[in-house]
Parts: sequence; C-alpha cells; structure tokens
Amino acid sequence: MSSTVPAFDPDAAGPGYVYVQVADHIAARVEAGELTPGTRLPGERDLAQEYGVAIGTVRRAVQELRDRGLVVTLPAKGTYIARPERPPTG
Repeated sequence: MSSTVPAFDPDAAGPGYVYVQVADHIAARVEAGELTPGTRLPGERDLAQEYGVAIGTVRRAVQELRDRGLVVTLPAKGTYIARPERPPTG
C-alpha cells in the first residue's frame, strides 16, 4: 500500500508542540489505513529516530494518542493501534 500521508515535517504545521505534531502524524497514518488496528507501533527509541525527535517527545506523543483512544499500551508488550469502538446497537 502506498502512503497517502506526507512525510513528517515539524515546520510544515507552523508553531506548535512537536509531540502533538508527531501524534497528529501517527493519527493521520491510522486514518489513511497505513497503520491498522492491532498493529504494534515501533518502540520509543525507533519512533524517536524515525521522527527525528527526542525520546521524551515520543513518550508525550504516545500519551496523547492514548488520551485520544487511538492506541493502547500493554506493559512489557508494546503499544498497539486500538480497535475502533463500535457504537451501541439498539
């Protein structure tokens, strides 16, 4: 699958917190279907290298994604793209 999400560029969005920009970029990758539910995200060090940011920035970005309900972190297992909640029926 070819990526429809542009490469991460922290300067493209103008002023703002880089951790939010990283979280928004990962969220866009989920929305585009590039990252599907159940997919394990790379480790924090790998994400920091991929995005060219500090590990603390990645930690805040992952926390932001957890707060949005887009990822779940299982201790000693990793962080995974969350399965979308289904609306209640009936």
